[in-house]
Amino acid sequence: MHLAAALIDVATATGGAGSPILGSGVLPALAAVHDEGVGWTTWNVHPSVAIGCALLAGVYLYAVGPLRARRAWAPRFPTGRAAAFLSGVAIMFVSLNGPLHDLSDGYLFSAHMAQHMLLMMVMAPLLVMGLPEWLVRPALARPGVERTARALTHPAVAYAAYNVVLIGWHFPAAYGLALENHDVHIVQHLLFMAVAVMMWWPIVEPVRELRRIARPAVLLYVFAYGIPMSVLSAFITMSDTVLYEWYAQAPRITSLDPLSDQQLGGLIMWVPGMIIFWTAVGAVFLRWANREETKDGRQPGWALRRGPIVP
Repeated sequence: MHLAAALIDVATATGGAGSPILGSGVLPALAAVHDEGVGWTTWNVHPSVAIGCALLAGVYLYAVGPLRARRAWAPRFPTGRAAAFLSGVAIMFVSLNGPLHDLSDGYLFSAHMAQHMLLMMVMAPLLVMGLPEWLVRPALARPGVERTARALTHPAVAYAAYNVVLIGWHFPAAYGLALENHDVHIVQHLLFMAVAVMMWWPIVEPVRELRRIARPAVLLYVFAYGIPMSVLSAFITMSDTVLYEWYAQAPRITSLDPLSDQQLGGLIMWVPGMIIFWTAVGAVFLRWANREETKDGRQPGWALRRGPIVP
């Protein structure tokens, strides 16, 4: 079954024009959350997440602000990179607090998939894009840091780690354990974020010292990343049974039944994930083409200017 057929199946999952997805629409079904203490306007903030995000943003701003000026690392504040990094921190905060977190943990598989996609496909690349080369290089000069960083960001290591973690945590037993045990759930999210940063590092390439793959090969690297996730999301979307018992037993706070919710979650991984990967392929291609034009002595025109993705 191809993607179009899967979309039709989700639309008709609960029966014809009267289904919540086809008849009323996915967004109204999700918007009509009816449970005391849970809703799109209810914000429960976890102190550990708030403190962690504040520390991460504070350390970053100190490093690219006062410390940069004192050490003379760069003449100007990196406005574009700072905006990318702080946007990544903001997405982390929104994903791990408030209604998305509450709906993910207790009610909707589709909300949980949206949370994971934000952390791995949006937050992680923004954090990496926010790192100026002059900020990373002094850290690499410390004993053992460059060797460790080169090992962790090696394309083969990053590819294996990302897909083992992604697929492994989506086995029903592991997924259920994370939902039942909050400490395990924290470990799951930390692993998702860590391997996502490893995965995006060779694509964004914030520092030349860690470059391990030729530019044309990065196109194949990004393309290869999308294959296991597509297979996993297709399996979840097209399953005829509810794979995760936690969500089968969860209170129904929307008009989505458990199977429709699961199929919607699979599509959230499948479609936006592929859009982001193909966007990355396009960005890498344009940057490579720009470098080839510059190498030939021509002034780059339509292509992206040289250097990392964020100025």
